[in-house]
Amino acid sequence: MRISLNWLRELVDIQMTPQELAETLTVAGFEVEDIEDWRSWADGVVLGKILQAEQHPNADKLRVCQVDIGASEPLNIVCGAPNAASGMVVAVATLGTYLPKIDLTLKKTKLRGVPSEGMICSLAELGLEKDSSGIHSFDLENPTLGSDVRPLLGLDDVILDVTATANRADGLNMLGIAREIAALTGASLRLPNTYRRFIIPNIISSVNFGNQSQSLSIEIADKHACPIYIGTIIEGVKIAPSPDWLQRRLQAAGVRPINNVVDVTNYILLEWGQPLHVFDLDRLKQVTSSQDLTIGVRFAKPDESIKTLDGQTRTLQEQNLLITANDYPVALAGVMGGEETEVFEGTQNLLLEAAIFAPIAIRRSARAQGLRSESSTRYERGVNQAELFFACDGAIFLLEELASGNKIKTKMVFDPLQKKEPITLRLDRINQVLGQLKRGQETAAESPYLQKEEVEKYLKALKCGLEQDQSCGLEQDQNSDSVVWKVEVPEFRYGDLEREIDLIEEVARLHGYDNFCETLPSQGVSGYLPLEQVAMRQIRAAFRGEGLTELMHYSLVKTEGENQVVLDNPLFVEYSALRTEMLTGLIDAFVYNLQNGNGPLNGFEIGRIFWKEGDEYKEQDAVAGIMGGDRTLGRWVRSAQEQPMTWFEAKGILEAVFQRLNLTVEYKPESTIEQLHPGRTASLWLQGKRLGIFGQLHPQLCQKQDLPNQVYAFEFQLSILLEAMNRPSNLVRKFKPFSTFPASDRDIAFFVPVEVPVSDLERCITKAAGNLLESVEVFDEYRGKNVPEGQRSLAFRLVYRVSDRTLTDTDIDPVQQKVRDALVQQFNVNLRS
Repeated sequence: MRISLNWLRELVDIQMTPQELAETLTVAGFEVEDIEDWRSWADGVVLGKILQAEQHPNADKLRVCQVDIGASEPLNIVCGAPNAASGMVVAVATLGTYLPKIDLTLKKTKLRGVPSEGMICSLAELGLEKDSSGIHSFDLENPTLGSDVRPLLGLDDVILDVTATANRADGLNMLGIAREIAALTGASLRLPNTYRRFIIPNIISSVNFGNQSQSLSIEIADKHACPIYIGTIIEGVKIAPSPDWLQRRLQAAGVRPINNVVDVTNYILLEWGQPLHVFDLDRLKQVTSSQDLTIGVRFAKPDESIKTLDGQTRTLQEQNLLITANDYPVALAGVMGGEETEVFEGTQNLLLEAAIFAPIAIRRSARAQGLRSESSTRYERGVNQAELFFACDGAIFLLEELASGNKIKTKMVFDPLQKKEPITLRLDRINQVLGQLKRGQETAAESPYLQKEEVEKYLKALKCGLEQDQSCGLEQDQNSDSVVWKVEVPEFRYGDLEREIDLIEEVARLHGYDNFCETLPSQGVSGYLPLEQVAMRQIRAAFRGEGLTELMHYSLVKTEGENQVVLDNPLFVEYSALRTEMLTGLIDAFVYNLQNGNGPLNGFEIGRIFWKEGDEYKEQDAVAGIMGGDRTLGRWVRSAQEQPMTWFEAKGILEAVFQRLNLTVEYKPESTIEQLHPGRTASLWLQGKRLGIFGQLHPQLCQKQDLPNQVYAFEFQLSILLEAMNRPSNLVRKFKPFSTFPASDRDIAFFVPVEVPVSDLERCITKAAGNLLESVEVFDEYRGKNVPEGQRSLAFRLVYRVSDRTLTDTDIDPVQQKVRDALVQQFNVNLRS
């Protein structure tokens, strides 16, 4: 927000320079991004009067003027403005003056042979307009020639460009900044007192004032969206340009003056932070075809539309809050008015709207239309309900003064402001959070912590009501640090000060952050990562080590499933719900890479998925991946043909990852995942818990997405993976020395039903072989001729070894027979060797 210091000085006493004020506000949380010193734009420009203007003897478009600036002799100035004429009171840049807006230093020169001793300025040359058709003429009865022209043009001002944080809605107006300066500096605050005639109602819900010849009623469909609505009929206005003082203030704030009526509403917006809107009353009656008006506030219905002041016809959505006249939409509430009822040059009668709208309702409405305005910005952050009446009364007063209007009737629907409960604030908690102060030598005897009187001074500067909690009276007498207050927050800070820590922050701001000691820890402690973070890094390193690239996708997807968590107000249709699984995003990434000539994608992603079970929302972290690219090098030996990845190669990548993480995973057949091949999909189990799934993409999906057949995907629950990695037995890896004695291997082959998993067979062999077994591995599978129907032939190699001796047949043969017996007994295998 652009702040005029001249305007600000009317509200608060400022003794600091603009630079000092900017520093004070910035340190307190109101960042000043720029200081625009208008005084430099016309330094050296004085008031003059053209005594004589004649045609230049050598140029058709130049005039030679004799200009009196109060000196002994008039100046001879050559002027190119077509409107230059004798008798005009003008702005004159004297010799030596620098005009920064046109980067010109005035020097004595000759134009077409005629000497010129200065320049008669237009408003564009002084930085007040982009383009000017001629020089500016002052309408003054008794001009003081030679006086500084800057006060007459408002160029004796300095503009601060102040940014208020999202929580400081009170800082989006002049009065809020003035309050902040008063609190920071202890200066006197002067509220605008030119209009204080409105009687604030406390209990009544509907009030009529004035002449009853006009019929006006108000209907609010949703009191939560609009707790207060004030409609005032003002007749007999005369549309005209605003007075200079009002135009200058709007220009200083970066607002373009339009006319006296619209400018008044913008002025109140800047002064009080209260958005207002004016309707042309006669146009309201025209669009409703009725002399009796019912102003309504409701949400839009399907297929409604409105043409707003920016000339766009907008199709309305259900979250758009509307102002209606006899149920006909005439404005987007709190955002922008309608073109059909706007004030124009012929307007004579007005309906002035002053209302409070719920921040969330305006935020959703503005976002649904992709429209932001000065009004919506303030409503979204929260408008001070308690000062609505003063702002409304000020607008009525100015419309009567500047537009010759007459107030006829005010109709109001009012939901009383709910007063907040006092906040408990403890002195010992303040000092615990803020720490010790930097006390000077002259105050060395004082306590190094904030005292009761200091805290009360700061809170009173914020206009907070204070009451000491008497329930702690005895303790307070014995220990001053136990003081407890009940703090009543002023209405204009309701949206910001809600907890004890908020009040502590305010005390720190007003005392000055740089006035607290920088206290380093008394004992250094080496930093460390939590176990979960260490495990996450290990997981990422393991997948990257196997050649998978880490991917990142949005958590937002299209609305497709029944159990999705759908957003109430999405930015785009493509991002209207939260993802319930991660495979779809990875498949899309695989397709995108292929379409852009980047080849197959081998990647993994760690992210979060969301779903809904009944009325309950749930979420969990997951790790997923997709594989399908040729991982070999030297394709020239295959005539540049890629070698498709097999199911076992893809599984081998996962096995290598689990081996690096020191985890043992079991595989079981799975056929319920729609995206995966029902015969080439497995569920993975870790310590008896379902970890996730792994398999080859379904052939129909590959055909639909134009993918190669050999593409594999997996998705695991990250919490189960982390739990297994962080179990005590896995945190410290035990070193096992290599045996210096040779190994002895044995093979075993048998027929076994197809449905028996190899993992069950390996588990049985390992248990039966005991400590002598070093490893077991399947090395052959055969199905076909000479194999019983429904069975397959499997061959395993068992490696026996111990660390203290060389094993003999006497040691191994009994163990091998025990393995054979266990297989026959448990799985009824038909042994072949």
